[in-house]
Amino acid sequence: MARLAFLELPVVDAATTSAFYAAAFDWTFAPFGPTYASTMTGDTDMGLQADPAERTAAPLPVIAVDDLDAVLAAVEAAGGSVTRPVFGFPGGRRFHFRDPDGHELAAMQVDD
Repeated sequence: MARLAFLELPVVDAATTSAFYAAAFDWTFAPFGPTYASTMTGDTDMGLQADPAERTAAPLPVIAVDDLDAVLAAVEAAGGSVTRPVFGFPGGRRFHFRDPDGHELAAMQVDD
């Protein structure tokens, strides 16, 4: 199974942006340190990345998959280019890639 799980936004301040979405849409964000926060609904969630070394230039769609290694191989075989190799994060692993049109996306597998 693969589904769009997150839309990660590059932001300047995760706390300020979290407060905006909470006030505007009544969304609740879980903080993961001072530079990252995410909704945790289980639907398509929104992540806020404020770490200048980690944030992307544009919104980053993140696709949840069951087998990250198989998806990595499939992305490369289909002509995608890996922009950030597999890395761990609290709760799982992911990698970033560009599709043939140059859009950056990520694939992630959560820990069991």
